[in-house]
Formats: sequence, structure tokens, C-alpha cells
Amino acid sequence: MTTSLKETVGRYGIWSVELRSEDPDRRGELDEAAAELEDLGYGALWLGGNSTADHAATLIGATRRIAVGTSIQSVWQQDAETTAAGYTELEAAHPGRFVLGLGVSHGPLVKDYRRPYAAMTAYLDELDRAGVPADRRVLAALGPRMLGLSRDRAAGAIPYLVTPEHTARAREILGERPLLAPESKVVLESDPARARQTARAYLSRYLELPNYTGNFLRLGFTEDDIADGGSDRLVDAVFAWGDESRIRERVTAFHEAGADHVALQVVTANPGGALPREEWRALASLLG
Repeated sequence: MTTSLKETVGRYGIWSVELRSEDPDRRGELDEAAAELEDLGYGALWLGGNSTADHAATLIGATRRIAVGTSIQSVWQQDAETTAAGYTELEAAHPGRFVLGLGVSHGPLVKDYRRPYAAMTAYLDELDRAGVPADRRVLAALGPRMLGLSRDRAAGAIPYLVTPEHTARAREILGERPLLAPESKVVLESDPARARQTARAYLSRYLELPNYTGNFLRLGFTEDDIADGGSDRLVDAVFAWGDESRIRERVTAFHEAGADHVALQVVTANPGGALPREEWRALASLLG
């Protein structure tokens, strides 16, 4: 019997741009970390930073069962033919372990950005012709149209930088069957001032991208919430921070809103490529 994607990824995963590092001197460290995350009980690793099947392959090879997905691969950065070839090769070597996460990125980051919905539809058409199954791909969908495409042309959605309220709306659009796996940022800090400072320093870069700000406005936030790195109201909605009980409650809110899986991104006060392995262990313990 074929295992469904929901069963494969489980309830929790780790989202990390650091795990996709191409530095050969870090290969052993990354493989060891991936193996530990598998042992800690996480069901999936989601690789940020416009990742590809090549980034996933090394981590899949270093582990036994954990799923590894791209979160996301931009449709503007790699053509569908190359994407399909990478998927096919990895699926043949490690059946059922790779999840192809696709997205349309953001206008300010892409030269000649245009008609993102049409671009994604055309890309999926090419993947269909190349034999990449819909039930092994997911879309980084925020708005209603892209969520509908996630329902109709993919296995589900992996929304990034969202709230439980967005998850509830997304579930209404997707229906019961598709996978809904939102990303949730976590700051393991109980002091409100320090937690919000860390969160705001990380959030500010995203508040320059219209896809995210537009989504926040649809959710009822205001221009004042988006200004100056984000209001406390916005920071508290996007980040889980506080003591163990508060973080557990915040992450659980995504499941209660309709998420099947939550991709947890640890945000620290000292970013820069270091793997937050102590924080990953702490999260695994508090989430049980």
C-alpha cells in the first residue's frame, strides 16, 4: 500500500535554510544533523533558499526514512525539464522520500517577473508531461487562487510566513484531502523584549516583499502593523515565543486551525549559518 504524503511527513518538521548549504566542508555536519533530526522524531526537513533536488539528495542519503522537501524551488530559477529529471532520479534512488515544493517567489527578487499564476500553471503542465506525479509536489501558496491550484494540481500547500488564521482560511479552500503544511517561526526566548527584538530583526526583510504584505493585509493587519519591522501584534501572530507552554500552545493552534503538518523554523539572535541543534532538540522535547 502506498504511503500518503500526510503519513510520510507526520505532524512536525524542521524548516531550515542552513541545511541546504553547499559548503563541502560542512557536509558531515549537515548529514549528522539530519540523522539526529530523524531520530528526534521529526517527519520532514524543508530546505529553504531556493533549494533543489540536488540539495535534498545528500540529506536523503544520510538518513533512513525522513522526507526532505524543497521550500521552495522557484519556478523562475530552474526550468521544468531539469526539475523533472532531478525528481525522477531521486525518486528512483529513494522512493517516496523527496517532496517537490514549488513557488513563484516575489517580484522584487526576479527579473522579468510576470503573471505568477500563469507561470505556475504552465510549469505544472510541463511537469505533468514529464511524468512528475501531482501527489509528490506541493505549492507555496498564500492567496486563494494559488491555494486552489494546490488543491487541483498538487498534493497540497506549504504556506510560508503565515498565522493560524491563514491556516483556517487555507483549509476551507483546500478541503479535507490535500496536505496543509504551514511554516511557523519559533524563538525560544521568554523575555518579551528580547524575543520580539530577535523576531523583528528577522521579519523585517520579508516586509519588503508584496506577496507577504498583501497576505497580511488580507488577514486584517494594517499598514501600521507592517511598518518599522512589524508591530508587536504582527510579530506575536507570526512567531511562537515564550516559555514551553506558550510555544506549545502557539504551534498547536496551527493544527487546531486545520494544519496536517507544521514546518518549524527556529529563529535565533545570532543567525549566520550555524545550525540551531540545541533548539531543535528542545522543540522535539516540548512538542512530545
